[in-house]
Amino acid sequence: QVQLVESGGGLVQAGGSLRLICAASGRTFSRYGMGWFRQVQGKEREFVAAINWSGGITSYRDSVKGRFTISRDNAKNTVYLQMNSLKPEDTAVYYCAADTDAGWGTSRRYNYAYWGQGTQVTVSS
Repeated sequence: QVQLVESGGGLVQAGGSLRLICAASGRTFSRYGMGWFRQVQGKEREFVAAINWSGGITSYRDSVKGRFTISRDNAKNTVYLQMNSLKPEDTAVYYCAADTDAGWGTSRRYNYAYWGQGTQVTVSS
C-alpha cells in the first residue's frame, strides 16, 4: 500500500510560481515511476509530467514544457513539481500518482494505481 500526500497549492497571480510537493509512504519508493496530473471540474484528468525511478528521465505535456519541472528525492520519498510562469489555464486540482508496477514514468493515467487527494492551484489573471 502506498499513500501519497500533496501540498504546496494555493492562489497565485499570472506569471508567478508555486512548488508542489508529494510525500510518499513505502520502502520501495525509489522503484516507482511518478506522475503529476491535473483536473478541472467537469473535465478529464490530464497528464502534466512524469519522472522515472532514478529521476534521469522526465516527460511533460506540451503546454507546460519550459515552465514546469518535475524532480524527485528518493532519500526523502518525495516528488516535486516546480511551476513557473503560471497562466490562468493552469488552474486545476493537481494530483500526484505512483506507478508501482513500472519505474519509467508514463503519461498514461491508467498505469497509476495510487493517487493523492489533490491540491488546488488557482492562477488569477
